[in-house]
Amino acid sequence: MTPSEPSFRPVAGLRLASGAAGIRYPGRDDLAVFELPAGSACAAVFTRNAFRAAPVTLARGHLDRIAPRYLLINSGNANAGTGRRGLEDARASCAALAARAGCQPEEVLPFSTGVIGEHLPVERLAAALPDLLTRLDPAGWPSVARAIMTTDTVPKLVSRQFALNGQTATVTGIAKGAGMIRPDMATMLAFIATDAAVAPALLQACLQTAVAPSFNAITIDGDTSTNDSCVLIATGGLGNPMIEDVGTPDFAALQAAVSAVCLDLATAIVRDGEGATKLVTVAVEQAADTDEARRVADTIAHSPLVKTALFASDPNWGRILAAVGRAGLQDLDIERVRISLGEVLIVADGGRAPDYTEQAGAAVMAEPEILIRVALGRGDAQARVLTCDFSYDYVRINAEYRS
Repeated sequence: MTPSEPSFRPVAGLRLASGAAGIRYPGRDDLAVFELPAGSACAAVFTRNAFRAAPVTLARGHLDRIAPRYLLINSGNANAGTGRRGLEDARASCAALAARAGCQPEEVLPFSTGVIGEHLPVERLAAALPDLLTRLDPAGWPSVARAIMTTDTVPKLVSRQFALNGQTATVTGIAKGAGMIRPDMATMLAFIATDAAVAPALLQACLQTAVAPSFNAITIDGDTSTNDSCVLIATGGLGNPMIEDVGTPDFAALQAAVSAVCLDLATAIVRDGEGATKLVTVAVEQAADTDEARRVADTIAHSPLVKTALFASDPNWGRILAAVGRAGLQDLDIERVRISLGEVLIVADGGRAPDYTEQAGAAVMAEPEILIRVALGRGDAQARVLTCDFSYDYVRINAEYRS
């Protein structure tokens, strides 16, 4: 499940670069810098994991105080579970970039991804910065998308354009993530930018709206990372009148483009799930409310038994039925529940659908993209979650991750 590297469009005013700092593996790019033009707006959402990484803590604090001029991202080392020294290392990294770029350390937002519990090699990181700053380039998106990868097999890079006051505005984003994915705000790491001018408060609202049905509606293995972060930048490089009202057509067009980029990136993450061979949509409808629809969808999507059956192309529908039954819905009338694989009805009236055949179920399960649909017969609410299968390679990748 590895799509080819997509095309992209630079975002006016934004420059970026990547390089090799030897943070974990020699000879590969593992450090990236974004340079934001003065006057940019920046919004972000972060993990809710109680053991959030030091760079997450520091980035949140910096963003609350001052508009950022730089993002500093490293892969190979999460700087999580590292206590007070982790915060000191994150601060030192920001200070190192600030000293070379001529800004305040608080104007740098740090981000890290990789192995938890190991100290960040700040000296190696700092030594690589001068070269990166000389190579900042509006077209640096593809190299940065590769530099932030860990167990990803392909870079994730998406661009969308939309009409804005007679001009063509751009939204471009990158993301990394293939394992430890059950975001509780966004994804492992995602960085999205637009050249539109947007008021900061509206930019935050736009991002929060965009992540709910995208990054917050995917799961690979049910694990929320310590480092999850998603950033949305508005450079104003397009020169449009600033978008300041959520009720305008301009904001609606921006929201649609940002949401589309987030959904494309989130889908790319699931397609590239560790060892994944299938992209699976779990759609729950006719729920009493959205929360219970999501609860059922998550229970199915997180079930190792369902996920291993998906890998085997085995229409073992009893595993899906059991997941629905243990989702914790009060007074569930199983006679009204209907479960389908694609267009094939497999469960109705409390048991196997009369017309269901194993051959029809197996044909759906053999497809590279599968829809599991559950109708609860309780109301009009619905929810969708994207997930993938569990293969032998998932176990191998995670068993060997630190070796």
